[in-house]
Amino acid sequence: MSRLAVSDLSVVLDRRTVLSGVGLDIGGGGWLAVIGANGAGKSTLLRALAGVLPCAGEVLVDDVPIRRLRPRDRARLLAYAPQSPALPVDMTVFDYALLGRTPYIPYLGREGRRDREVTASVLERLDLSPFATRRLGHLSGGERQRVVLARALTQQAPVLLLDEPTTALDLGHQQQVLELVDRLRLADGLTVVTTLHDLSLAGQYADSMMLLSGGRMAASGTPAEVLTGELIGEHFEARVRVATGPGGRPEVHLERP
Repeated sequence: MSRLAVSDLSVVLDRRTVLSGVGLDIGGGGWLAVIGANGAGKSTLLRALAGVLPCAGEVLVDDVPIRRLRPRDRARLLAYAPQSPALPVDMTVFDYALLGRTPYIPYLGREGRRDREVTASVLERLDLSPFATRRLGHLSGGERQRVVLARALTQQAPVLLLDEPTTALDLGHQQQVLELVDRLRLADGLTVVTTLHDLSLAGQYADSMMLLSGGRMAASGTPAEVLTGELIGEHFEARVRVATGPGGRPEVHLERP
């Protein structure tokens, strides 16, 4: 299990401060859901954690400063699945997922049996084995989303960063993907950070939550502490009713004015 600790994280893009002073601390095997209205800085936070964007502040995995690592070594600690990646339309599902093994393949080398076995296992878990030889350009939006997750999982990194992993998925596959992430988290001790638009889904699966607003942390704590009618009303400009669901977890319901 790996602990992810972030202190005073800030991101400036085109001379505009997009994130400022964000901090978090997730113990090994924990699941943090980052929520917030559009433009709050959720995707920017994940991209900064993954090293895709330059940032100020400190990002540590098990007390190792990520910024001092080579990209290859960083990819062995942090796996990042973006929301809308550019997918090569002529590449097969298997070959795309196999790219997640790149940090383990020697320079100028080729993948080995272990790399192909890991990839095949991940595709099976995500119900993608029947699509292994299909080209990415022939997939539906939901299928493409699962393939992006598959590539991240084949990295076998202890920290998993998922930007809106349920986008374009129907209800059944939303549940399937989040249940799979939860099982992997518990079985393999993964530390998970996700951004999620669906507040009820976030409340059902995450151990802890962070609410971003205007690039700053507006609230953090357990799902019950963050998913309150007052906070949601203030930062989402929505009128909601928060009920207690199974296991004491909060459920958010829209209310008509």
